[in-house]
Amino acid sequence: MIGIVNYGAGNIFSLTAALDRLKIDYGMINDQRAFDLYGHIIIPGVGHAGSAMNKLHESGLAQPISQLKQPVLGICVGMQLLTAFSEEGSTDLLNIMPIRTLHFDRQLAKKVPHMGWNSISPKKDSVIFQDIADKSYFYFVHSYYIEADQRYTAATCHYGTDFSAAIQNENFFGVQFHPEKSGVVGEQLL
Repeated sequence: MIGIVNYGAGNIFSLTAALDRLKIDYGMINDQRAFDLYGHIIIPGVGHAGSAMNKLHESGLAQPISQLKQPVLGICVGMQLLTAFSEEGSTDLLNIMPIRTLHFDRQLAKKVPHMGWNSISPKKDSVIFQDIADKSYFYFVHSYYIEADQRYTAATCHYGTDFSAAIQNENFFGVQFHPEKSGVVGEQLL
């Protein structure tokens, strides 16, 4: 069963609708004791990384996340929370992976946010991309991106610059795109 971290910064409806379509059981994690009830954890996120991090701290869920042993998937801002720092609000994050979340505006002259379908290239033998073809398309909506770092990048995407479309470190995984809005390949990833 999947536990969804319910800290007030996620688009939980879209995620739960996708899990319902897939007939995957889930429950909400509202306090730190609930982490032990689930074999897999999802950290959803939409909006501002600094605000999301504040909500995680206020809910008492920030500290226990880094100690989780079960597979954890961060989606969009949920992925960014796994990094060390975000330029969005100049905020220190969970530091599960010592990489940074940067703003596109400072890097390229393309339209920001990066919104719509774009292809990814898996870079590691990652269980989340098992049976997902190179150059598969996923749905993105973001103004901030995670720097590509060979130690942690599980897949890259190109939007004026190469960035981490997915990251992983031990049992922690993150995807910048929205698998719940990415059709068949997104559902396969979930």
